[in-house]
Amino acid sequence: AYASRGYIAISVDSRYHGERAKDATTYRDALISAWKTGDTMPFIYDTVWDLIKLADYLTQREDIDPSRIGITGISLGGMHAWFAAAADTRYAVVSPLIGVQGFRWAIDNDKWQGRVDSIKPVFEAARDDLGKTAIDKEVVEKVWDRIAPGLASQFDSPYSIPSIAPRPLLILNGKIL
Repeated sequence: AYASRGYIAISVDSRYHGERAKDATTYRDALISAWKTGDTMPFIYDTVWDLIKLADYLTQREDIDPSRIGITGISLGGMHAWFAAAADTRYAVVSPLIGVQGFRWAIDNDKWQGRVDSIKPVFEAARDDLGKTAIDKEVVEKVWDRIAPGLASQFDSPYSIPSIAPRPLLILNGKIL
């Protein structure tokens, strides 16, 4: 029914997830490797690059109106949608769900635990490499700077979200009380 009205939907496995993962530890291993070597950007940027390439593909298809391409995602997928739309204006509308946050604000206000706990092994590796006994704001900042340069500075939400304007943007975030 949707296709007859011109809609097309594509679901993408993020790098190191789903069918793109070799095994259950692929993502964790990629994050730790990124911390240790800086060779890849598995947390956000590698998949954002894939989404830019997806926009390349979609805009070449004759059956797709390139001015009507939207993007959404939940959690990590929400971050991918946010950054893909910030990086590529071909995404005409964006709606990240549970994906937008202020990384610098979280560090400065000691509110980073929720995001850190979602990918804790990389922070544990960094803690050990930095000779610390606990994951603290210094560890968090160093990890973000290494695995996603600019995440807590020039690409953080106060700077990247406004770059999506004037395109439609709906951010859905919340807290369970």
